[in-house]
Amino acid sequence: MIRLLALLLLLAGNAAPARAGEHFLILQSTTSTQNSGLLDYLLPKFTARTGIEVRVVAVGTGQALENAANGDGDALLVHARERELAFVAAGQGIMRCDVMYNDFVIVGPKRDPAGIAGGREAPAALRKIAAARAPFVSRGDNSGTHIKELALWRAAGIDPARPEGGWYREVGAGMGATLNIAAGMDAYTLTDRASWVTFANKRNLVLLVEGDSRLFNQYGVMLVNPERHPGVRFAAAKTFRDWLVGAEGQARIAAYRVAGQQLFFPDARCD
Repeated sequence: MIRLLALLLLLAGNAAPARAGEHFLILQSTTSTQNSGLLDYLLPKFTARTGIEVRVVAVGTGQALENAANGDGDALLVHARERELAFVAAGQGIMRCDVMYNDFVIVGPKRDPAGIAGGREAPAALRKIAAARAPFVSRGDNSGTHIKELALWRAAGIDPARPEGGWYREVGAGMGATLNIAAGMDAYTLTDRASWVTFANKRNLVLLVEGDSRLFNQYGVMLVNPERHPGVRFAAAKTFRDWLVGAEGQARIAAYRVAGQQLFFPDARCD
């Protein structure tokens, strides 16, 4: 009996490491961090350092915030600062930090029927597109990119919800699908630079407008508030947030490149 009990204890002890697979967190993030390859680059390094697996839900920022508000997720890595701050102010999120930035660009057909090539003012480019009734594809999905696009239309003094001639198309899709549609239609669209650089099916699309300060694209990380959702994996999520804004995470972000081009620039600062 004693030997049997000892064997059972030994098996229980040996089984403990198998539970390491439960040591994980769910990250609500954006299609741009996923499609650009950044998360595939960062997360294995974080897991190797901490033993914590990160399971990613890649959706638009608006959907990520909604999911997290429902308790579906432990941490967020998104890019719509005002929405993020509102999420924190509502008590849904805590411990928000800026993490990194890049920028948005306007791309479109090489023949450029609206004549926006080389422009450095995004609202002026949108006014030209609207005046020419040139096809424009919008993500239309409440993502960070869509939120930025709508802000640029407002700055241009144009309501894209009332287009004449059907030139403005909302597709309700992620960045990759939106770029594919724009390529197929020879249409203009707004995209984050990382998605553009890593997008393979450019066809006749080219980068036409960049450099406007209004195209700045800030990413932030925060935790789902455990007081609102007691089931969240707070300790694992905080470990991830601290690593991402710490020296190692920031260095890894800076080191990530595609075709020799740096796609994200670390700028950690916590609110």
